[in-house]
Amino acid sequence: MAKLDYSGFEELSPFELKDKLIEIATSSAQRMMLNAGRGNPNFLATEPRHAFLRLGDFALEEAERSYSYLDSGFGGLPEHDGQLLRFENFLLRQEKREGIDFLKAAFSYAKDHLGIHRHDLIFELVQGFLGCNYPVPPRMLTCAERIVGDYLGKEMFGAEPRKGPYSIFATEGGTAAMTYIFQTLKANGMVKPGDKVALGTPIFSPYLEIPPLPDYGMPIVDIRMNEDTDWQFSDEELSKLEDPSVKVFCIVNPSNPPSVKLSDECLARVAAAINEKRPDLFVVTDDVYGTFADDFLSLFAKCPRNTLCVYSFSKYFGATGWRLGVIALHDDNVFEKALAELPETTKAEVDKRYSSLTTEPRAIKFIDRLVADSRAVALNHTAGASTPQQVQMTLFALAGLLDRDNRYKNSAKSLIRKRFDTLELNMGVKPKHEVNDVNYYTLINLQHLSGRLYGEEFANWFVDQKKGYDFLFRLAEETSVVLLPGKGFEVVDASARVSLANLTEAEYAKIGAFARQVITEYHAEYEQGQS
Repeated sequence: MAKLDYSGFEELSPFELKDKLIEIATSSAQRMMLNAGRGNPNFLATEPRHAFLRLGDFALEEAERSYSYLDSGFGGLPEHDGQLLRFENFLLRQEKREGIDFLKAAFSYAKDHLGIHRHDLIFELVQGFLGCNYPVPPRMLTCAERIVGDYLGKEMFGAEPRKGPYSIFATEGGTAAMTYIFQTLKANGMVKPGDKVALGTPIFSPYLEIPPLPDYGMPIVDIRMNEDTDWQFSDEELSKLEDPSVKVFCIVNPSNPPSVKLSDECLARVAAAINEKRPDLFVVTDDVYGTFADDFLSLFAKCPRNTLCVYSFSKYFGATGWRLGVIALHDDNVFEKALAELPETTKAEVDKRYSSLTTEPRAIKFIDRLVADSRAVALNHTAGASTPQQVQMTLFALAGLLDRDNRYKNSAKSLIRKRFDTLELNMGVKPKHEVNDVNYYTLINLQHLSGRLYGEEFANWFVDQKKGYDFLFRLAEETSVVLLPGKGFEVVDASARVSLANLTEAEYAKIGAFARQVITEYHAEYEQGQS
């Protein structure tokens, strides 16, 4: 076996390292690369996409009603008067086409459950689809915010009562949401260099990489989840939040890469640590995988005053290319309180930042500062996710709300969980399912796998010889399988992240078999050293 040194790549972000692994994996023309390193799903929701296209057909009909006396291809802005009647006629004419029944149900739901008038909804959706106007309001279109807010309530609160009204900012994916939050906290003097950021680790690697940047200069405090307790927090770890120099706590729930949701008991302890010990703490909960979990409950529901909720439609609806994310914030929140308590000198500086927007810059809410800062303040009037994006987001949210029997949800969950079983069985181990496991990803603990296959002494040798990182390159080189290192997500043990969303079941069977093959080769090396 080749003895190559890959140590020079150890400090790369896992997503940058992925490119090197892909280069190695594709070096053999005789093999097809299997890339399980990225979480882009290979499944998607079709009904809301059909509805988007049918809505587009109607929107273009509306545009073509104007200027029809001019050359072909020239349209105008849709007219509000009589539009609902024309839409209902369109639904009758197109009743046999995919997406029409969905649109009928969507409009019925919006009126019955949210009190949204059909006139208002169709006018917003038609203009939004055509993209013929700037987003107004810039933060989020009015009907879209109410519908997406209802969807978040269903998915984030479960059976818990909703704790007062909340506002939503539509962003270009969850990654934009992360960027905007850190930008605005800094721009408003709410965090400064030297303040600490607590991270619930393991965690999506950008959360590890953003705070230390020179722009922020914020040290990281690990609040570690424990694999022995199925990736939950201990009281000892949560006590680190009591440090007053910790200003922000970021958590991904369900976790990335372990893909385990916080248990009800652990979530209650996290909420108590915040509500009782740190009522001033800024909390960011990234709940993008919550829709794949059973009986999910967000920290947004348990700590409403402290928490910014980040959600992305990318994974659940198979829409990573659409770039659809949101930030939600309760109207009663600690961010407003922190702004009010800033020193007068800081307030005066911040006033200057927003003085071009209003004569009362201190009255601008934190969530609206996020919007302004996303466009360097001066371009606040052109801020916001594109209106076609918001229309598709609204239709995705309606799809979730209309999934009353959880047909789509159950299909998505069963698909990824069956892939987990296939992977484990082909690695030669019996699948283990814990009650809080989600399985969008799985984290292969290479020491545990080595021990389960060939015993504890070999597992100890594997760790002592630092074979974990080498495993990823050997796997790519010998079998063209690409996985990501757990180290890049602040996983302590030698491990590899496998996305269970983006390949076929047959391909996960191959990955499992190839992973076992490489471990077996290491075992042969181990035995040779023992003789």
